[in-house]
Amino acid sequence: MSADDLSTLLSVEFEVFGQVQGCFFTKYCKDLALQLGITGWVKNTKKGTIVGKLQGRKAELDQMIDWLSNTGSPGCKIERCELSNLIYS
Repeated sequence: MSADDLSTLLSVEFEVFGQVQGCFFTKYCKDLALQLGITGWVKNTKKGTIVGKLQGRKAELDQMIDWLSNTGSPGCKIERCELSNLIYS
């Protein structure tokens, strides 16, 4: 089974760096995840980043990762998004 199979679920953890707190990043993240059918969690950290874990199909996760890495919420300034623990299930 490959990651391209439509029924394959993937999960990935992320951390977003930059000016990402105080701009409703977690709210917009949750709203987009719900819209895309992705499950998981997201929260602020004490060091000023956003962390979370996502689970969904590859196509939807790719859209979410692009949003986390490049778009974000209005008014945020993303420096980078680090991904870890990619798991195929």
